Amino acid sequence: MTTNAARLQALLQSRSLVPLAGVYDAMSARLAELAGLPAIYLSGYCVSATQLGLPDVGYLTMTEMLSTAGRITDSVGIPMIVDGDDGYGNHLNVGRMVRALERMGAAGVQIEDQVAPKRCGHMQGKRVVSRQAMLDKLNAALDARTDPDFLIVARTDAIAVEGFTSAMERALAYEATGVAAVFVEAPENEAQVREIASHIQAPKVFNWALGGRSPTTDPETLEALGYAFLLSPDIVFPVARTLLDVYREVQRSGTYGALRDRMMSFDEFNETIGLRAVAELDRKYGQSD
Repeated sequence: MTTNAARLQALLQSRSLVPLAGVYDAMSARLAELAGLPAIYLSGYCVSATQLGLPDVGYLTMTEMLSTAGRITDSVGIPMIVDGDDGYGNHLNVGRMVRALERMGAAGVQIEDQVAPKRCGHMQGKRVVSRQAMLDKLNAALDARTDPDFLIVARTDAIAVEGFTSAMERALAYEATGVAAVFVEAPENEAQVREIASHIQAPKVFNWALGGRSPTTDPETLEALGYAFLLSPDIVFPVARTLLDVYREVQRSGTYGALRDRMMSFDEFNETIGLRAVAELDRKYGQSD
């Protein structure tokens, strides 16, 4: 049986830029699959916002993230990379996280070199662990795998803390461990975007974050530069705007009927969440009184 990790590795081998949209629960993951996306990214930023109502500054626990990841892998069949933050501790915690994600069918995990409590990659106030501490975590993650296709993505947040030169030195050291992909977070200009591409040979991740610290380089340029993953993690932004519009309409008029052209129908929504499959199970097994 082909695993989700193997499917994602095959996408990497295609040499085309792979779009990775953020998801935060089983419903958003189902919609991403329905839209035809080849892979998804479980965003810690979005999970913290939607499940805790809190910013991405280290409130989210490993238990909460693993629970969310498990519900998603039970619901969809496309590969998913999970935002593993700083690994939720040291090398021991990292190994536990990798083993748990592998068992539930995730395709990979991203680990970053921030000090706990971490920050969203485009926020102020980040700090980073020593280079050796991060290397220890990455090697522990690599050794914890039982499936060699399971992707370990190494992220450095050092640009904002130590400067671009140090961030590149870290990225090259992380690449040398044999991780599947390298993610240099928050380059500050197009020159840095290009320098990352020219120096890192491993597959590279670009975080396309509206309102963030990085340029919103177009996908065609990123693909030409050799980036492998185009990450659009903050799907919660348009979701929040849509929900706010709906709630304001309910407050204004008493119903959301004026927004029906922006809605799924009752039948379409039930199809999306799998009601037809339930009906088939009822026909097959639900014959008793």
